[in-house]
Amino acid sequence: MDQPTVRSVLAARTRDDLAALGPDVAALAGGSGIFAEPHPHLTGLVDLQTLGWPALVVTDAGLEIAATCTIAQVAGIPARDGWAAHPLFLRACTALFGSTEIWRVATVGGNICSALPAGPMTALAAALDAEALVWRAASDGSPAHDARMPVAELVTGDRTTALRPGDVLRSIHVPTASLRARTAFRKIALSPIGRSGSVVIGRLDEDGAFTLAVTGATLRPELLRYASLPAAEALADDVRAIGSWFTDAHGAADWRRAVSALLAQEVLAELAGDAAGSGDGPPSGERGTPLAAAATTTAGARAWA
Repeated sequence: MDQPTVRSVLAARTRDDLAALGPDVAALAGGSGIFAEPHPHLTGLVDLQTLGWPALVVTDAGLEIAATCTIAQVAGIPARDGWAAHPLFLRACTALFGSTEIWRVATVGGNICSALPAGPMTALAAALDAEALVWRAASDGSPAHDARMPVAELVTGDRTTALRPGDVLRSIHVPTASLRARTAFRKIALSPIGRSGSVVIGRLDEDGAFTLAVTGATLRPELLRYASLPAAEALADDVRAIGSWFTDAHGAADWRRAVSALLAQEVLAELAGDAAGSGDGPPSGERGTPLAAAATTTAGARAWA
């Protein structure tokens, strides 16, 4: 979509160029979000791609993913010895409501900063305890500086974040411990290729700690943490107790709450089977138990994975 009010595009070469950002000048990465709908208040764009950030950097501490890294590049991350969580990268990308053409331009940073509940990169980052590196803009006499925070805290609500005017998400860091963890993934939508109504990801760390991330069904990422694998019904109760369920065209809040609890139990069963060495439980991404009964909402809609 054209943006007829935009009169200038600055190709950023250094961090100093980001000072041009403001209420009417936006950061541009892949452009799949900015050019998807009108933004009549914008008069300028600052292109982040020209900063030349490496898309993916592996260190002893983990994996650094640039904000300008595309979803296609995330999907194509090669497997490495010890990275038990590797399959999750592609699985999370498949939760994107978009074509492979969109994968090639949409960026990790853009997906996270758009703060849509169904953002797959938010789901991925939250589930892996990724930390965001934010380039804070100078404000109120304070100079520009770096700030770090969990991605799960960067996204604060539907289309809201902890970013301040002029701030830029530089990268996200996935720690080695998370990369070595086992994961299980579930997604459900109201139609076979519809936007995610709920995305539930479980992570079982090498020390036995269990983390469950619920996104897509909630206004912000919701994380439940346990020192060890919890009982199935206790986990379901904790999921149902989450208070940020919401209703929109892609699902009613009561349906999202019900199916998320069931998906959480599937995730738990899969990881419990892995921990026992049995491999019990359905493969990640597939529904292992019928959801038709729980998928019925007050509007009578039904969900199919």
